Amino acid sequence: MQHSPEFVALCEDAKSRIKEISASEVKQKLDSNEPVCLIDVRETAEFQAGKLPKAKHLSKGMIEIHIHNFAKKTDPIILYCGGGNRSALAADNLQKMGYSNVLSMKGGFKGWVSAGLPVEKP
Repeated sequence: MQHSPEFVALCEDAKSRIKEISASEVKQKLDSNEPVCLIDVRETAEFQAGKLPKAKHLSKGMIEIHIHNFAKKTDPIILYCGGGNRSALAADNLQKMGYSNVLSMKGGFKGWVSAGLPVEKP
């Protein structure tokens, strides 16, 4: 998908303030059963088509409103979206809200699938 220059600039700005994690690092955390709140910030139809194992759904449009029902401010949180941009924007907002241990998965769901990692149906 071709994004507008303004959207790309917005995402790059957010990425300058957040930390990203690779799909393989996320897989390692899941395999080791590290306590992590894994949240899919994509739209409902995207989530219904397939998700990462152990992922919960909280769309980008609702995450700031409902994150307190999923995690405490110091809990490790990993966000992902389709390609890594929406999750970066959401991670930036959560940090502004005081969440101190937030990561965005670089490459998003597409990167996870491209790496041949497992996908589940909700």
